[in-house]
Amino acid sequence: MQYDIPWEDLSPIAHLVAEPGGGYDAIGETPGTNPESQGPWIEVLVDSPASETSLAEEPLKLFTYRVPPELTVQPGDILSVPFGSQQLGAIAIRFTDQLAADLPVHKVKEIEDVVVSGFFARNYWQLLERVADYYYTPLVRVIRAAMPPGLFARSQHRIRLTAQVPPGGKEFLKTIAAQKILELLQSSGTGDYTLQYIRSKVKPGANSGLRELKKRGWVESYYEAGSRPAPKLQQAVTLIASSFPPDLSKRQREVLQVLKRRGGELWMAELLKICQTSSGVVKKLVEKGCVDIYDREALRSPGQPTQTPDTPKILNSYQQQALDGINQIDGYARVLLHGVTGSGKTEVYLQAIAPILAQGKSAIVLVPEIGLTPQLCDRFQARFGDKVVVYHSALSQGERYDTWRQMLTDTPQIVIGTRSAIFAPLPNLGLIILDEEYDDSYKQDQPAPTYHARTVAQWRAELSNCPLILGSATPSLETWVEIAVNPTEGDRTHYLRLPERIESRPMPPVEVVDMRQELRKGNRSLFSESLQQELSTLRETGRQGILFIHRRGHSTFVSCRSCGYVMECPHCDVSLSYHQFQEGGTEFLRCHYCSYTTHPPERCPECDSPYFRRFGSGTQRVMQELAREFPELRVIRFDSDTTRTKDAHRILLSQFASGEADILLGTQMLTKGLDLPQVTLVGVVAADGLLNLADFRASERAFQMLTQVAGRAGRGDEPGRAILQTYSPEHPVIQAVRNQEYNSFIEQELEQREALSYPPYGRLILLRISGRDDWTVEDTAVDLAQVLGGPDAYLTRGYELLGPAPAPILRVADRFRWQILLKFPPNIRVELPMLEELRSRCPRDISLAIDVDPLNLN
Repeated sequence: MQYDIPWEDLSPIAHLVAEPGGGYDAIGETPGTNPESQGPWIEVLVDSPASETSLAEEPLKLFTYRVPPELTVQPGDILSVPFGSQQLGAIAIRFTDQLAADLPVHKVKEIEDVVVSGFFARNYWQLLERVADYYYTPLVRVIRAAMPPGLFARSQHRIRLTAQVPPGGKEFLKTIAAQKILELLQSSGTGDYTLQYIRSKVKPGANSGLRELKKRGWVESYYEAGSRPAPKLQQAVTLIASSFPPDLSKRQREVLQVLKRRGGELWMAELLKICQTSSGVVKKLVEKGCVDIYDREALRSPGQPTQTPDTPKILNSYQQQALDGINQIDGYARVLLHGVTGSGKTEVYLQAIAPILAQGKSAIVLVPEIGLTPQLCDRFQARFGDKVVVYHSALSQGERYDTWRQMLTDTPQIVIGTRSAIFAPLPNLGLIILDEEYDDSYKQDQPAPTYHARTVAQWRAELSNCPLILGSATPSLETWVEIAVNPTEGDRTHYLRLPERIESRPMPPVEVVDMRQELRKGNRSLFSESLQQELSTLRETGRQGILFIHRRGHSTFVSCRSCGYVMECPHCDVSLSYHQFQEGGTEFLRCHYCSYTTHPPERCPECDSPYFRRFGSGTQRVMQELAREFPELRVIRFDSDTTRTKDAHRILLSQFASGEADILLGTQMLTKGLDLPQVTLVGVVAADGLLNLADFRASERAFQMLTQVAGRAGRGDEPGRAILQTYSPEHPVIQAVRNQEYNSFIEQELEQREALSYPPYGRLILLRISGRDDWTVEDTAVDLAQVLGGPDAYLTRGYELLGPAPAPILRVADRFRWQILLKFPPNIRVELPMLEELRSRCPRDISLAIDVDPLNLN
């Protein structure tokens, strides 16, 4: 029997797989299995058609197979394996030394064949296993997170005729079922049908009939992904004539000459554009036997504007020292590139990558926000052209699928993307860069695995034996302590500084405005007098500014001025935010947790009062106030509400960069990575919303965000200025930002962390228990706390147990939430009780999520 699974299908991923060591006898056994067969055994992920609907609800599992002596199998190979009465595709995951207790040796089947060797690098699977182990997540869920949508589509098991069927072949068949199947396939226009359809039409005996046809070699099985993105086909033209006939027109001869100069093959659209001709000219050449036109697959990629080629810049002394330090690294190392905002870290990245590409290797560049990828990609593409590929969740399913396939090739390339790009399957990785490594966006809160891209990047660099560069003006406390202050003995770390801006440009001075004094002076505006003065001069001076507010929407909440009633989400324990996109436009209330939306009532639902007041400010309200006080200013709003559509980030930033607006108004997306040389003013409308939050990381986050946004000013030839408005000017974070004192702020923050054994002087694991019944959730949380050890957990298991306790926001999307926090020393592996035991304690309608190294305790 011939088994056909094209490598480009990339779909041998299971929807029906077992826990490690799982059995498969319930689906049927393959005749001829040797009961005495022994290892080596390997666990595989099976691509099951799963024709029974109920199987879709089964948990993902791995299956164990025996490797026959005549086959060489390695993790990452694509295999053909017996599964019940079928032969299915599978991916080899890992070897195992012993079978599960409930899997007898005589039940273990042999791998039939290796379809593709080395489809994934061995260290790629080692990385996924490490992620699964560290984050207490089943391996199959890690595989899901690592690979793009579309690779997990259900396969269709199909049967097709081969060229070996003789005329009148039906007469040679022994069984009626085989004859019916042959007739059915021959009546098909394509000569193939799904196995499910054949079984529905040929009853009984379809299986025996297929066996007879396969034995004769008249039919073969193959698997086709049911809903993966279809290949994108484009017409291509190829030159097939070695000499040109004499009766060619001038235009036809020109087409042939262009084809010859370009290697004999071009896309039809590209050829027509170059020659400025029509497809009719090319079709005439087909008739004369000079060229051939055929459909060829074109890998999808997000459309990128053509960039003017760029050349390496002359580095200042600090940049050159940093680059020299990076270039001298041989093999794995962690590098902290600590550079002030505007110090030229990106140019160092570019020049560090160039020799990596020259060696035939590839690089991964991670950014925290999708909004940063257009600007960064433009710079990289200007320097490296088509060697740059982009990978993030805003791409279409087809673009992600094709980009992922492109990354599998040996071609040296640069992958730029958000956190999921750390799993890019590059076979020859030479460098990893995390820009703005401090950012919380690198951490996945849900679903599992709750990985941090910085942690995974370190493991990947180790396995690939390549450097990892962590760049930031405000490094995370964990990175600062591990690399700059107290590197672990034997750990290869390098601390490199860029203390000055390029061309010795000054850092923008930060003016702190006490909004209490503004109120005393009678200023009721959202903008202080100082900020008003700067805004009023922007248009006439031709300069641009950035305004930062930490919330989107119009107002934080709506409250009744008569009885104090606050409009809350009916599904979450939070207030509804007021939205109004423009003055006089539609008003609505929205929950920023579950997206529930409603119109604001005309009267208070509690006391029937008509007096509602909006409290707090968001981007929409700031925009309305700007229009009212500064009607001459052109404003672009840049937040998650205005960047939902594809390419919105690029479009808005391009409009601002081209001078179509005077003000870029937005939320935290403005604070990181944007390089806009024409910006001379940064205004922080309300810094207080970042302070005094119920989170031990609140001060660190506030300092990083305010420092970063202030650093967007003065990156060009004109000096910059930052104005920070607050009601708490004496707050330590505000003072540290004003004085630009990173080190002193870090020292104070680390003292508090060390006293409380919080990261980086301790580690955390957060267990989240949620469900629709509040009492059941609470009871389950109490039960799990008892399993985890209660007050004596530190002595018996090495961790301190805090809780159980309600989550700070108890109810989200009609699900009640409780938490258990485990605190333990750094650099140790905490052995939790068996996850199966913890999950078995949870009732069917209760969800248990384990967040390792959580950044969000809400």
